[in-house]
Amino acid sequence: MSENIMRIIDLRGKHLTRAELLAAMPRAAMGTSEATDLVRPILEDVKERGAAALRDFEEKFDHVRPEHLRVPEAAFDEALEQLDPEVRAAIEESVRRARAVAKNQVPKDFHTDLAPGARVAERWIPIQRVGLYVPGGKAVYPSSVIMNAVPAQAAGVESLAIATPPARDDSNGLPNKTILATCAILGVKEVYAVGGAQAIAMFAYGAKGSEPQDGEVLCDPVDKITGPGNIFVATAKSLVSGFVGIDAVAGPTEIGIIADKDANPSLVAADLIGQAEHDELAGSVLFTDSSEFAEQVQENLNYRVPRTEHAERVHTSLSGTQSAIVLTDNLDESIDAANAYAAEHLEIQTADADAVVKRIKNAGAIFRGPYSPVPLGDYMSGSNHVLPTGGTARFAAGLGVHTFMKPVEVIEYDEEGLKELAARINAFAVSEDLPAHGECVLSRFVKDPYDKATLREQEKEAGLL
Repeated sequence: MSENIMRIIDLRGKHLTRAELLAAMPRAAMGTSEATDLVRPILEDVKERGAAALRDFEEKFDHVRPEHLRVPEAAFDEALEQLDPEVRAAIEESVRRARAVAKNQVPKDFHTDLAPGARVAERWIPIQRVGLYVPGGKAVYPSSVIMNAVPAQAAGVESLAIATPPARDDSNGLPNKTILATCAILGVKEVYAVGGAQAIAMFAYGAKGSEPQDGEVLCDPVDKITGPGNIFVATAKSLVSGFVGIDAVAGPTEIGIIADKDANPSLVAADLIGQAEHDELAGSVLFTDSSEFAEQVQENLNYRVPRTEHAERVHTSLSGTQSAIVLTDNLDESIDAANAYAAEHLEIQTADADAVVKRIKNAGAIFRGPYSPVPLGDYMSGSNHVLPTGGTARFAAGLGVHTFMKPVEVIEYDEEGLKELAARINAFAVSEDLPAHGECVLSRFVKDPYDKATLREQEKEAGLL
């Protein structure tokens, strides 16, 4: 029998503390410090030289010097005309389902009346301008165009720009035609043939200098940058965060699967392989309390991996330190381990899936049952596939309409409402050694809040006490 591909992490009988359980989870090793050293000069150069730097970096990293950094209008029409009808139908159905979910995600404004003349309201305001990054690399991701643009549009974002690398087979340096056709379907026409860290710099700082004349503004700066990317994109987003908003610093993609002895080992193996296909650093983790089932999955992997298209990439991913089969004593411990792992995508393939779903506290998205595989969410479930990675699902959520909006409280007190609280606010302010805070409020009701000798009497006369 051939050697098994995935390593085993055996937690049976160990009774780990929470800290030990978190440390035991498989993770991808990320060379972030090296990436920072490479990315920081790119950011500075784009900030300083604008479009000229963008062209230089595209030539260096994507091996093409784009004739047009901003995609010409005619390219969208041409891409849409050339799009395979079946692919177009699939894209349009994906958009339809994503829009239906996004429409229901839009948060509602509300207000709370606390007393007569005392109201606090909350408004949800769309972010004005957003930069959406769509990665290239080992695959083409029109699905990422949909996942970024649809919720932003549902949120009411006024200005959307997309950056995506030039296609390697396009001599003019334009992005992939399927991506451009998807942009056309969505009505997004501000698209840049710019990838990598340089695209993040362009969004964060803006870029001057464009065709046909230098001195024109190529791209205005955005207020927030969203979308996944490789380690250089993730590092660039991290470095510009604070100056501009970001959705998250994404790491390699990952899947977790909770399965018991009743699950289908062939389907579980297929799902582990499907995620591993993304990248050599992609994580595939199975949590099970059945060693017999784990061995069945290994046997299926041994058969399937050599036969899949990207066998070498898949094998590297599944045999890496970021992937493993985690053996537990029982289903409860599998759930605990999965919550510690906090998978970007978590499949539940157990006898009572509903009961398990209710106990999941940490996951980017939960895929319930054997007929809800992760690729369903990647393309057409209506959910969003831009999700927290690297365990950040313990405190972060996936991309959605809320990503593109900000809640702003509106405080609405009239004279009566403030008067009821004035003395108490003053007492609170004085206790914090911030007397001017209290005086600010008292000035609206008493003649001289600075006369401490008569302040008590003034408060009584004003009806504050």
